[in-house]
Amino acid sequence: MNQVQALAERTIAAPVDRVRAAVADYRGARARILTGHYSDYEVREGGTGGGTVVHWRLQATSKRVRDCLFDVTEPKPGTLVEADRNSTLVTTWTVDGNGTTSTVRIATTWEGANGIGGFFERLFAPAGLKRIHDELLANLAGEVKV
Repeated sequence: MNQVQALAERTIAAPVDRVRAAVADYRGARARILTGHYSDYEVREGGTGGGTVVHWRLQATSKRVRDCLFDVTEPKPGTLVEADRNSTLVTTWTVDGNGTTSTVRIATTWEGANGIGGFFERLFAPAGLKRIHDELLANLAGEVKV
């Protein structure tokens, strides 16, 4: 198996509690920060932090669309893990901070394809997903600005 990983990080000028609350708010803030790559967004259970079940379609490229149904867990304060029931895709959101600034990290991993297709997936997919994550983080910064 070939694990693929995409990482993005941003420092946001907002208190950590405010940013953590926005990241955990699947019914409000999270729906508002989505980019055009997301469609069919629906909270199916819960809506705040761990215990949430959320669905969306992610169009990473013009030909690559993933239908995702995520179970959200909160292994520790400031960390949310979204595990897709339909694939090996796992996204971890981590929010740390001090005083008036927060650092938000998004790490997405999945088991990539083998062979030549897997080679190109490992080469190009992380950069594409990082661009999507960077847009999410920019939207999050606008959502929580003081």
